[in-house]
Amino acid sequence: MLRFQSNRDKVVPLSSAADRNSGSWLGPAVRVKGNIIGTEDLVIHGSVEGTVKLEQRRLTVGPAGKLAANINAREVVVYGFVKGDVRATGSIEIKRDGSVTGNLTAAQIMIEDGADFKGSIEIERNAAKAGEMNLQPASAGARRDCVLP
Repeated sequence: MLRFQSNRDKVVPLSSAADRNSGSWLGPAVRVKGNIIGTEDLVIHGSVEGTVKLEQRRLTVGPAGKLAANINAREVVVYGFVKGDVRATGSIEIKRDGSVTGNLTAAQIMIEDGADFKGSIEIERNAAKAGEMNLQPASAGARRDCVLP
């Protein structure tokens, strides 16, 4: 059985040594009905119906992955199919052959050419990002223009 690792532009097979250290995965023959809650990265090649909650971890939906689930993770990368709302504290990526039907909420969202998406997008800056912008109130009577990234 092959496992896949997300590379920014493609899905590449993992070596057996990397398999042992790269988190958990669900194979293409696995079907889950219910909630998945975890504290390590997860790659899904099977199907999930329910919710997936990986607070500070990465979820990768492989090319054969089919999720009818709401997702909450640090990063989400979709090569397969997702129907449900996706929330990430970091980024959401929908790759070329990926498909998402649902609302996206994240600090950064990337949708490649050829990807399918239907829903709404909300860019949500977390507290750390707001602190980096170093916005300070203007003194009384002074005007201060601010350009946001």
